[in-house]
Amino acid sequence: MRLTGHAYPWDVLGDPGFVARTTGLTTVALASAYHSVRAATPLHPSHQLVEARYAALYRPVRESVWRGRRLRPLRPAWMSTSDSWGEAAAVLRAAGLRVSAWVVLTHNSRLGNEFPDVAVVNCFGDRYPYALCPSRPEVREYAATLALEAAADADEVSLEACGQLGLTHQSHHEKTDGAWTVPAQRWLSVCCCDACQRGWSSRGLDPTWVLSTLREAVRTSGDVPFAADLLAVRHAATDLLRAEVLANLSVPVTLHAHPDPWVTGASPGLTPTAGADVAALIVPAWPTNSAPVVEAAVVSGRPVDAYVTVLATDEGLPDHARRVVSAGATGLAFYHLGLAPAWRQPLITEMIRAVAQPG
Repeated sequence: MRLTGHAYPWDVLGDPGFVARTTGLTTVALASAYHSVRAATPLHPSHQLVEARYAALYRPVRESVWRGRRLRPLRPAWMSTSDSWGEAAAVLRAAGLRVSAWVVLTHNSRLGNEFPDVAVVNCFGDRYPYALCPSRPEVREYAATLALEAAADADEVSLEACGQLGLTHQSHHEKTDGAWTVPAQRWLSVCCCDACQRGWSSRGLDPTWVLSTLREAVRTSGDVPFAADLLAVRHAATDLLRAEVLANLSVPVTLHAHPDPWVTGASPGLTPTAGADVAALIVPAWPTNSAPVVEAAVVSGRPVDAYVTVLATDEGLPDHARRVVSAGATGLAFYHLGLAPAWRQPLITEMIRAVAQPG
């Protein structure tokens, strides 16, 4: 049973009590390249919040690698060291833990705002600056280089947002909840940038017709006759992205994914070939009725880690852990060692005990 806890470098550094919270775990997935976040640190002795204002690389940003590139990461100005991942990883390894580089690829609001031409755009022309479109070779090249730099010296890699993000995004004062039906959200998550339109054309679709049909489908919550082609174009770009990223990596890779092929976001929908390319999958397993998601992912034939959170509830989590393991999960990935307050930390131990001693 793989047992992984997620953390940020700032959770580990400066907190001599952090390692004790990893009891029972085998691996820590430590953020190495991560999107902007305002993170609680309720157990840290020196601070209660970290404001990571933009997506950053928590390894050295080497000019020899990134010189001349338009898309490039920044070092985190809120950290006092240029290699906070490396320093935190050393602390964890000294405690006998494996360290996975937790790498977020296409979720980057800074780059999407600075270079809107590489961002996902919907059928109405609204851009999603937090989402970089993998149909663009420049985005794939950036992601492959980022993963290589972020994974240096890692025991393994956890790849998040290895695909396209869509409509949903929790950002400042989000005011979109409940605005669209489920079908409308699907069509608003179809990227309509010129690179994706060229993909449509290669499949015999007229982009003008596609755009007008998508807009009508959003307004009516209807279907579109070319849905399979749209998904094929997205999946082709996702497969190219994953192939270019994996070509640079020589350690085991766990892929954040969802068995619903239409899903966009941090855990993009699995393509038909995705499972065979990686060592394992990590699938979202919250809320606590998500055992069917695990079951559907197990069909891929790869080991599946159920991504469980102790932040949303404190009731029924041991039973939830048993259910996802019964559904086929061969690992549990816990969210989150740094965000969880003292009264939620024991829930991780309770879930570990539940799967070690089922029933």
